[in-house]
Amino acid sequence: MNNKPIIHTKEACNAAVNAVRDTLYVVNGKWKLPMLVSLMTGPKRFKELQRELESITPKVLSKELRDLELNGFIKRTVYDTTPVTVIYERTDYADSLSNVINEMREWGMNHREHIKQMSRDEAEARKAVAV
Repeated sequence: MNNKPIIHTKEACNAAVNAVRDTLYVVNGKWKLPMLVSLMTGPKRFKELQRELESITPKVLSKELRDLELNGFIKRTVYDTTPVTVIYERTDYADSLSNVINEMREWGMNHREHIKQMSRDEAEARKAVAV
């Protein structure tokens, strides 16, 4: 069965373009979706997220966490401890992106294999020419 949307009119096309823009506006950048994936395993502190995401700076992590919180994807809980403990966790609303994330993960794995195969094919072609 074909799951492609039917876009036969200019209005339907405009609506589709606007929907994609809205999605990209909310999850734009290279960090938001990886952050949500990282939080799939459970709540985490700031430093835990920073370690898992490796090359993200504290400033960028802080901004992205704020954006995700403003859009309802994560919940920030502050505990009155010494020092203060802050925990970030996914909300139920974040699960609305699960299909998108799973499709992107699957596509990414397939794409990586495709690129590897292209490299192998290119290497084989160079060997054949050299012979």
